[in-house]
Amino acid sequence: MEWSISFVVTSVLLGAGLAMDAFSVSLANGLNEPCMKKPRMLMIAGVFAFFQALMPLLGWLCVHTITQAFSAFEKLIPWIALALLCFIGGKMLLDGLKNQQEECGAGAVTFTALLVQGVATSIDALSVGFTIADYNWLMALCCALIIAVVTFIICMGGLVIGRKFGTKMAGKASILGGVILILIGIEIFVTGVLL
Repeated sequence: MEWSISFVVTSVLLGAGLAMDAFSVSLANGLNEPCMKKPRMLMIAGVFAFFQALMPLLGWLCVHTITQAFSAFEKLIPWIALALLCFIGGKMLLDGLKNQQEECGAGAVTFTALLVQGVATSIDALSVGFTIADYNWLMALCCALIIAVVTFIICMGGLVIGRKFGTKMAGKASILGGVILILIGIEIFVTGVLL
């Protein structure tokens, strides 16, 4: 592939497609933490953007180095995403049902849980490495950066929407956020196993 407007459009579309799971998790995080401050929102969107950029690059690297090992690992991707998202979603759901959180901040996702969410929502992006396999390293890097920017913007939107509705829903937001994460995990699993 050569540098062109088509390259940019393809990268933006890849970013938008890959960011949908991260958007949904951002929405759940916003619901779960309705008083979230802007620096925290920037950090959450940044973590998702980082992992959405990193995974296609790792996939690209695998294609150019260890393709056979990656092919065996690819079958585990839906299982890993399901386990991670169900664990975090289940914890949010239980916290919401136990009503252990206060109105603001107590239901905040920890940094460790945020990293797990980042990996879980972006692990399927490893496969994008196969679709960009004909790119040279600089084009693969630019594609990953475009994906990161698109993901960041989409996740910020999810956080803003989730925060707005989380304020209105008060204690029930954690339950909804947990259910959303579990459903995302199931969706990734079903599409990964069946398709």
